[in-house]
Amino acid sequence: MSIGTHITTYFDGRWHKGDVAVMRAADHGSWLGTTVFDGARFFAGRAPDLAPHCARVNRSAEALMIRPTVSTADMVEIIREGLKHYGPDDAVYIRPMYWAIHGDATAIVPNPDETGFAISLEQVPMAPADAAVTLAHTRFRRPVLESSVVNAKAGCLYPNNARMLAEVRTRGFSNALVADALGNVAETATANIFMVKDGEAFTPIANGTFLAGITRARHIANMKADGIAVHEKVLSFEDFHGADEVFMTGNMSKITPVKAFEDTQYQVGPMARRLRDMYWDWAASQPL
Repeated sequence: MSIGTHITTYFDGRWHKGDVAVMRAADHGSWLGTTVFDGARFFAGRAPDLAPHCARVNRSAEALMIRPTVSTADMVEIIREGLKHYGPDDAVYIRPMYWAIHGDATAIVPNPDETGFAISLEQVPMAPADAAVTLAHTRFRRPVLESSVVNAKAGCLYPNNARMLAEVRTRGFSNALVADALGNVAETATANIFMVKDGEAFTPIANGTFLAGITRARHIANMKADGIAVHEKVLSFEDFHGADEVFMTGNMSKITPVKAFEDTQYQVGPMARRLRDMYWDWAASQPL
């Protein structure tokens, strides 16, 4: 399913106009879920952190026992070629992906001899600067490495995220604030999470139950460069109820303020606005 317009697809060694079919019914990825992807963004004529996103999709493939076939450098060049189909004022969602095609004699374990690869470019607007969301508790939790491939950005993980979202939406909330296996805050159903208390930023420490995102790392670096204290630590839901400000970070929107967690209300605060400006200034400094 496409989420945007003006779609361009790289498959079988060349770029195609439109959302072309790339997978067959009998492909391992189709019926056994061995698919990985990553997401990057093009906006204001720049594709910030494109190389780290391309490198991560290769690591994700390896985590699912899929052999990556395109180097990070080659993937970056292929994507930059595809972005020539768009103008500098277009906002584009960049999604490279792999899937397994064959299995072993049991059919379950992917065979590395052949790997599917495609890139989807979709024109998707950036979220407005004043967009804000609400969060709620969910009974569903982030899995651990012993039960799921949480060290990959894998399609098979997303049904769990979907049921988190579906559950909280029945109560009128936008997103879920999700616990890890021990009951501590991990992230939301769609993005990493930060809170602010007394002018300092806090985010759950990466404990292997969620991907500590590339955009999360970029915001942390920008905050530290600006003299803002950042703490990666174990955080409880009570910590978030006591926060002065809360925001999410992720590739799709970069930073999204949170205006409520259950019945706790927050200001759409100065830290989120400051970090958004810092991120856009940093992105503008990156090469075309």
